[in-house]
Amino acid sequence: METMKDLVGEPTLGMAGPVSEPGALWRRGWRNLRRNKAALLGLVILAGVVLTALLASHLAPADPNHQELALRLLPPAWATGGKATHSLGTDQLGRDILSRIIYGSRISLLVGVTTVAVAGALGTFLGLLSGYYGGWVDDVIMRLADIQLAFPFVLLALAVMAVLGPGLKNIIIVLGITGWVEYGRVVRAEVLSLRSRDFVEAARAIGDRDAVILGRHVLPNVATSLIVIATLQMGRMIISESALTFLGLGIEPTIPTWGGMLNDGRNYMNNQWWVSTFPGLALLLTVLASNLVGDWLRDTLDPTLKE
Repeated sequence: METMKDLVGEPTLGMAGPVSEPGALWRRGWRNLRRNKAALLGLVILAGVVLTALLASHLAPADPNHQELALRLLPPAWATGGKATHSLGTDQLGRDILSRIIYGSRISLLVGVTTVAVAGALGTFLGLLSGYYGGWVDDVIMRLADIQLAFPFVLLALAVMAVLGPGLKNIIIVLGITGWVEYGRVVRAEVLSLRSRDFVEAARAIGDRDAVILGRHVLPNVATSLIVIATLQMGRMIISESALTFLGLGIEPTIPTWGGMLNDGRNYMNNQWWVSTFPGLALLLTVLASNLVGDWLRDTLDPTLKE
């Protein structure tokens, strides 16, 4: 006859079924990765971006903010008039584009990771409360989510950034706070199905506090969904930061960012195409890689998908 503790120890659920053992997840992930060449390419690109950001001071051929007006708007090294010392050319102030792209990867990754962490933590917390307690708590949190969804994301971010002013800290706060809804709604939906499970009822029966039940028994069951959402959302956060910086409401102009470089090159697209093309390609590849890795993680962590 099963005891209460036996029920509490019942295997947890994943996105729609039992969570696999770590070894099984690794094997499934490796099989999916070998079959999914696009995901493998995404991992390679992301790894390259991370290494570039970590080793920026060693990889960059020049100071990203060094201005040399005599060399302004130099084309790439392989084009007529280009120089080997500036392989991707220079911008309107004579700054080396390759160096600025390399240093810009630091900001993009920092914003992507930190905003996803802030949004994920806030959304998970509110989603757990909403799904577990229900009633007026659920009504208040979901109405807040509905109100936020009623505002276009870019318009809301622009309004808040216009009040707070540009800056790295402010943009992380804005994107983190405005990005919680997706986490909150997914977590709420899963907690609604979990709170009546036998192992949760058993935990209540043996006197576990709500905080223990949520942290020990409920949260692990939604972790796989959170990982997938975070991976997919990171690309959107990087794009959002670049868009706000492009509009002049993001990172300060003194800090090299891909969005700032796109803004610098918008007036030179007809003749000096390289000023905006190369940072645009860096942004495109990074976001694409993030989405490809997110799809691979979804296929690996969702047990309902066929092998």
